[in-house]
Amino acid sequence: MQRPYKAILFDLGGVLIDIDYQATERAFINLGVQDFAARYTQFTQEDLFDLFETGQISPQHFINKLLPITIPGTSPNQVYAAWNEMLGQFPLDKIEFLLAISKSTPIFMLSNTNAIHWDVVLQRWKKATVQPMNTIFKQIYLSHEIGRRKPHPSTFEWVLEQMGIYADEVLFIDDSPQHVEGAKKAGLNAVLYEPGKALAGYFS
Repeated sequence: MQRPYKAILFDLGGVLIDIDYQATERAFINLGVQDFAARYTQFTQEDLFDLFETGQISPQHFINKLLPITIPGTSPNQVYAAWNEMLGQFPLDKIEFLLAISKSTPIFMLSNTNAIHWDVVLQRWKKATVQPMNTIFKQIYLSHEIGRRKPHPSTFEWVLEQMGIYADEVLFIDDSPQHVEGAKKAGLNAVLYEPGKALAGYFS
């Protein structure tokens, strides 16, 4: 970190919690969806996933839309499990870093996520620490709750307004290039997180 920022805005998946997009792709291939990568990746996705991530459709509706493209006999529970395959764990060193830095600098979260994944994320967080998430982060902005997604600059502008902090006073860390570009267009100091790199390395 080149200078003290008034706040740090973190992405969730791939930055704080481990993510394996290929695990979900493999799970859906096993359910007969051979073209899943054409439907959903880290970088682009079909409208169905956008609608789910912005809270415009329910988890049940989402699962029901995916069922017809799977092999006959696939259950909703199998689709649910396949969708969650991408979610890993919260590395302990990252939890410890968040605990430490939150004592001196307000930290926020902005995540493109959905109601199904968020339930699992909270479970994984509780496995990693007894510290409630909302006592570490000053505010958590979830796409399915705020009805907005990255990388749209207007999403970042809305979040900044809620935070009450100027764009150039915020550092944003994300593992998706298109999200970093969207943040820069909104005036934030944004850096691309490299998988496996210690978070502390961005603040030395």
